[in-house]
Amino acid sequence: MAISITEDERLHALKQLRLLDTPPAESFDRITRMASQLFDLPIAAISLTDSDRQWFKSRVGVDHWEIPRDRAPCGEVADTTRAVLIPDLRDHPCYRDSLLAQSGIRFYAGAPLITREGFCLGAMCVLGTEPRQVSEQEQAALKDLDAMVMAQVELQHAFGRVDAVTGLPNRHQLLEDLHDQAAGGDGGPRHLVLAEVIDALKMSDTVRVLGVGVIEDLMREATRAISANLGLDTQIYHVGAAQFAWIVRSSQAETGLEDRLRDLGAHLHKHLSSAPVRISLNPVIGVAPIAVGQTLAEDAIRMAHNAAQEARLTGQSVSTYSMVADDHHRRRFRLLSDMRTALISGRELSLVYQPRIDLRTGACIGAEALLRWKHPELGGVSPGEFIPLVEQTDLAGPLTAWVIAEAIRQIMAWRDMAIELSVSVNVSVANLDQPEFATDLIEHLQRAGIRPSAFEVEVTESALIKNRTHVEEQLRTIRNAGIRVAIDDFGTGYSSLSYLRHLPADLVKIDQSFVRDLAGDQKGQMLVRHLIEMSRGLGFRVVAEGVEDAQAYEILRSWHCEEAQGYWMSPPLAAIDLQAWLGAQATVRDEAA
Repeated sequence: MAISITEDERLHALKQLRLLDTPPAESFDRITRMASQLFDLPIAAISLTDSDRQWFKSRVGVDHWEIPRDRAPCGEVADTTRAVLIPDLRDHPCYRDSLLAQSGIRFYAGAPLITREGFCLGAMCVLGTEPRQVSEQEQAALKDLDAMVMAQVELQHAFGRVDAVTGLPNRHQLLEDLHDQAAGGDGGPRHLVLAEVIDALKMSDTVRVLGVGVIEDLMREATRAISANLGLDTQIYHVGAAQFAWIVRSSQAETGLEDRLRDLGAHLHKHLSSAPVRISLNPVIGVAPIAVGQTLAEDAIRMAHNAAQEARLTGQSVSTYSMVADDHHRRRFRLLSDMRTALISGRELSLVYQPRIDLRTGACIGAEALLRWKHPELGGVSPGEFIPLVEQTDLAGPLTAWVIAEAIRQIMAWRDMAIELSVSVNVSVANLDQPEFATDLIEHLQRAGIRPSAFEVEVTESALIKNRTHVEEQLRTIRNAGIRVAIDDFGTGYSSLSYLRHLPADLVKIDQSFVRDLAGDQKGQMLVRHLIEMSRGLGFRVVAEGVEDAQAYEILRSWHCEEAQGYWMSPPLAAIDLQAWLGAQATVRDEAA
């Protein structure tokens, strides 16, 4: 069944090839000279049909580069996608008064230049000043010349299908080849194999330190190693910065495919590790079983890529596509995509607040702001699931900005109700990597008229290790403005006395994993007591997280831990519920007095 192609689609395809208004090319001029000689005619041209003109990519016997499309025979070729033969323009009802006829042209023959996708670009044409006919042999010759032009067009466009570094067909060519196999009825089961030579993060670090040339040399070596292992009969594609793919037919994959691929991975690692520039490599290979014609080409590449990433995550060298793992990756992708929408609308996100108790007086003196996301379809999504994803993307900044703005709005609302609470907000190393983070936060508090001591920044201990100098500069700026800094999850990172001595912080929050079973854990008690004494000795105020029973509460109080936070006192609460909780606590204290 013929595919209907609109003029806009045809023009788009023409412009995508970037042939219009380009300099002359000998490869095309050679064909027009041949056409002129074969037909013994003074004029030959490769004519491209634009919206309002015929532009000549190559021409013989013509001084100008273009003529109007209106009443030009090449325009008819483009409109009909058929060859047009006009023995005498003066006898033709449409062209007798055309520009060509007026300039002395009597004969025209043109064959359509049609892409594989069915778009007609224009015509390969020959013209003469005398009427004449065309023999069958000449028609065949014109058709051959037309095919030569299109072969050259495809060759010119191959820069978009061939990787410049390795010389291998790229991802676009793999997609096209898979589509062609399906369209040609060459279906059936296959396995798409994707090998990742070096992971993206390590490659980025290598480029930063050694330059892109090292990676390019590595890819050339990988091409040679894979080609030598697979043999000349296997077409290899360079589908990503450090990714290669090939198709394995079912007959080759019936037995031992994963074992052969493990051998290939080991060979690749050994070969590349002996290269002049030694880089720590960990090649992984993903395998996606596909049915050509049933599995979309784009899905096949995605499945093989996911399998390779699963191999990397699990420490294997080879992994075959798993629908369960794929569902996991799809959910991760969906969460990141939908988070952008959630940030724009703001309706799905909210903050809850977990009270922090002064262990000496029993009063609530602050609250930690905790983010919640109620997805319209997935329901409540755990922060433990979406926050680590967000922190790896450019959403980290906007999400923290939303949390800070909402926390400041709530502080202002409580202030109007005569509720004085400091609110702490978690920030990540991605936030602290933003050059203006500290100054923006200070300005935001100043605009809201909030005293700096009413706001607290929490940063994890492990985050402080990354880009330490820059992070410490940001935290000093924050502290110098009067905003308190707390080290969250304390005890789980890389603490040392020399390191803690210079930390620009006011508080440390002992991680809940040490506190949750404190009453029944003798070794845990020794560790927590030591952390409290050490932190207090260095001048930090100490907060214990994860207090879930009265015994832990009393033990911490006896050790002079200043604050506690946990479900025994209160779970995280919505702002309105926290207000009610504060009222109830005040009543209890009044009655006790």
